[in-house]
Amino acid sequence: MPAEEQAGSSRRNPWMRRAAIARWRANRWPASVRGLAWSMASGLLFVLLNTVMRGLAIQLDPFQTQFLRYLAGIAVMAPLVLRSGIANYRPQNIVGQFVRGGVHTAGLCLWFIALPSISLADTTAIGFTTPIFIMVGAVLVLHEPMRWERWVAAAIGFGGVLVVVGPQLTTGSYHALVMLASSPVFAASFLITKALTRYERAGVIVVWQAISVSTFSLPLALLHWQWPTPAQWALVMLCGVLGSAGHYCLTRSFSVADISATQSVKFLDLVWAALLGWMVFGTWPSQWSLAGGAVICASTLWIARREARGRVAAASA
Repeated sequence: MPAEEQAGSSRRNPWMRRAAIARWRANRWPASVRGLAWSMASGLLFVLLNTVMRGLAIQLDPFQTQFLRYLAGIAVMAPLVLRSGIANYRPQNIVGQFVRGGVHTAGLCLWFIALPSISLADTTAIGFTTPIFIMVGAVLVLHEPMRWERWVAAAIGFGGVLVVVGPQLTTGSYHALVMLASSPVFAASFLITKALTRYERAGVIVVWQAISVSTFSLPLALLHWQWPTPAQWALVMLCGVLGSAGHYCLTRSFSVADISATQSVKFLDLVWAALLGWMVFGTWPSQWSLAGGAVICASTLWIARREARGRVAAASA
């Protein structure tokens, strides 16, 4: 649609006009703040996704749930790909896409093994170790600048995570340790994603992640295949929508800001997980989860303010 027609449509439709104003205002935000906003949106979507997938993983084989979630992602994105043209989604580096898919599949295998046996809040809290590995990897591999504020925010946030998961890890829980082992693997996957954003669009990366992970997950899914019920198929499709939207927001956050700058806000996921765990599964977080969540939220708000002030000062210099 030509720009003139889009502008005319926006003037006639009040919702489109509000959306256009919101996009214009958001584009004026500093890149670090936009990256944090995209990262926060992805976190909320992923917690919603984890809630649905935990319910499915209790009913179906975890590896089958993993495969169906990414197969649904392909189904959800197929109309968009066909509408825009398959050529627009041809990657510049297909090997890199499948390497990323293979690494992500390995992390998912560890994560799904533990998922049915761990509460949603603890699942999210253990996943908070991933940003620590990402920040270290961003410095060592991508040579991103790592200011002292980011290290402090990561340390405070990680301290909050230890408050949450410490009691569980000290019991030697097998599933907690397996889920913890998935964190550095996911960190490697996200670092590859950041590298891919240098020459691939976010939409291309999300589409090929669904294709590659589905391909690698299929053999494991077939080992204990159980045909889903209609209700389970509906939940699978919902997972496809939530997962695709979450990975799109995550990839956008990587494309507009340093990957290490976007990680501190991920600690807010514990808030969403605690609320959804209570609403869906009837499990209210312990006092340790609430105390750790308060520490995590404090570190998130502090680094967000520091990042915004830093960008303003740099722009005025």
